Amino acid sequence: MTQLDAFTIGETLPEGFAYQPDVVTIAQERELVQQIATLPFKAFEFRGFEGKRRTVSYGWRYDFNHQELQPADPIASFLLPIRELGERFAGLSAGALEQVTVIEYSAGSAIGWHKDRPMFGDVVGVSLLSPTRFRFRRQGGGRKGSWQRASLTVEPRSIYLMRGPARDVWQHSIPPVETLRYSITMRTLRR
Repeated sequence: MTQLDAFTIGETLPEGFAYQPDVVTIAQERELVQQIATLPFKAFEFRGFEGKRRTVSYGWRYDFNHQELQPADPIASFLLPIRELGERFAGLSAGALEQVTVIEYSAGSAIGWHKDRPMFGDVVGVSLLSPTRFRFRRQGGGRKGSWQRASLTVEPRSIYLMRGPARDVWQHSIPPVETLRYSITMRTLRR
């Protein structure tokens, strides 16, 4: 795991964020994308509104309309090697990543500023097909109402980890993507 500086604008990325490029080969990515394309995606729903991105969850899913965690189908077998990769990268025990969401970002899809729900702990993501800008912000760092910001480009076939302050203090977002992108986002549960 590596803690990186945001190389393009000289910002320091949040403590608890780790990133590594090229953890999946091009051939593995191609295989994953073929399997992902067959998944039963549904439009992301948030309090009665549909987002442009589509998702499918395994293990557990968070229902934003009812604001509760609900059981979901078992993790698809083709995703288990990716979960194992995520657990090794994050230094977690086998089976610790109990929740997996596969997200399809079509061109123009984004995700606004947020923190993952508090019942989730560590967040590990694998990015496929196209690069995206991963942005962070937190209040503070100067005058009242100001934000401290950081960002980096998350490349295809890379992995990242958010834990500690990167997970609990900082918000994150992704601006609209230019071309199709998939994210396999995995989470531990807080007991």
